[in-house]
Amino acid sequence: MVKAKKYVLLQHFSGFPKESDLKLVKEELPELKDGEFLVEAVYLSVDPYMRAYEPRLELGTVFIGAQVAKIIESKSREYPVGKYVVGDFGWRSHTIADEKAAKSEALLVQILPDLGQLPLSLGLGILGMPGNTAYFGFLEICEPKAGETVVVSGAAGAVGSHVGQIAKIKGCKVIGIAGDDEKGKWLLDELGFDYFINYKKPYLAKTLAQCAPNGIDCYFDNVGGEISSTVLSQMNLFGRVSVCGSISSYNADYGHLPKATITQGFIVMKQLKIEGIIVTRWDNRQNEAFQQNLQWTNEGKLKYRETITEGFENMFKAFVSMLEGGNIGKAVVKV
Repeated sequence: MVKAKKYVLLQHFSGFPKESDLKLVKEELPELKDGEFLVEAVYLSVDPYMRAYEPRLELGTVFIGAQVAKIIESKSREYPVGKYVVGDFGWRSHTIADEKAAKSEALLVQILPDLGQLPLSLGLGILGMPGNTAYFGFLEICEPKAGETVVVSGAAGAVGSHVGQIAKIKGCKVIGIAGDDEKGKWLLDELGFDYFINYKKPYLAKTLAQCAPNGIDCYFDNVGGEISSTVLSQMNLFGRVSVCGSISSYNADYGHLPKATITQGFIVMKQLKIEGIIVTRWDNRQNEAFQQNLQWTNEGKLKYRETITEGFENMFKAFVSMLEGGNIGKAVVKV
């Protein structure tokens, strides 16, 4: 019998998540049946979307999330022992999966391709869901052209930092918005962003106008709220906006969401195209994104940074730190 651990949702988050909202539970897993395989978590992901999706979860269920895991026992020819997989197993140390269920949208279990000398954790970052989100969400929606000005909010996160680098690869001028000067130094010095704006400092609109005197052509929105209203007010005619998230409101009470400047006037007068994205739209093209992101990484055009928390028992700590902006790049937990 394998002894496993999992985090179960006890009560829905009210405002900022509390440790008491989740419970760490131990369980013994049964013997494998034909077609099943057992995985052991190696790296687990913590992402902003988890906070947004939490209200949809049923109490008593395992908290959501992807992980890189190693197959340690198998009665499946498709998923042999020793292979590493990426799957939406949730916050679990060990998981039994069925080879048929593994192909469903609920799990999306994929054998991790050979990453060479790169760390396995990148399967949760630039070579995984965040990388796919940046690749498709930016290129398909914003359709950037060389010489255009691109603004990225949440720019020091896993998706935002990736988007900004793709924009530079495409020959754009890139302005990153984040809330910490150390993050800004990383964006400028290592990732090649042209400008950084700390949104916690005054005069955001004035500073943005100074960085983009000819207006903004593309905006990759991770945060929503007043920051996004300010960016939309300075967009050019026929500007394109890819809406990936709304971090500014994730921890707010749904009955008292934060107020922001009305944007419809800007949208109409500038005839903006604004489109929300969920990366599963491009599931049938995942390999395209993986191969291109891997090539850019190996060529040194795409750089990454990870904030790694050690220990499965520190999942909640890592989750909260990420929501507070404590991570630079991708936040992962190493078991």
